[in-house]
Amino acid sequence: MSDIFVPGNPVAQPRNRVSARGDIVRVYVPKKHPVNAFKQAVHDAAVAAGVPVFTGPVDVEIAAVFAMPMSWSKRKRGYWMHQLHTQKPDADNVAKAVLDALSAFWRDDAQVAVLRVRKTWSVDSQAGTHIRIREAT
Repeated sequence: MSDIFVPGNPVAQPRNRVSARGDIVRVYVPKKHPVNAFKQAVHDAAVAAGVPVFTGPVDVEIAAVFAMPMSWSKRKRGYWMHQLHTQKPDADNVAKAVLDALSAFWRDDAQVAVLRVRKTWSVDSQAGTHIRIREAT
């Protein structure tokens, strides 16, 4: 089992952009999009944590913790403390970014047999992404 923490607000995988020149069509994510830095941070954290390469089915648990906006009043912060995050980004898009970043740690994406994603608000302004990877049983 491997536990990984990536500080900062989680970033969702955006929709791909498409450009065409004549008969050539290109599908891409802009190089300056924040998801690229997020994916690199997830990969680097996994390497630092010593995550092995999995050969069997994998169970991935993602807890995306978002910082509350500074503009929120104390009352609003108190209300949303420990509550689920129901705003954008979507949980599935956060999971896509995390799984893309971790694809070097298994042979095929089909190995991810169990996936749980939970989005919550940060209690102490400690936003980040907690990831737990283990062999599925």
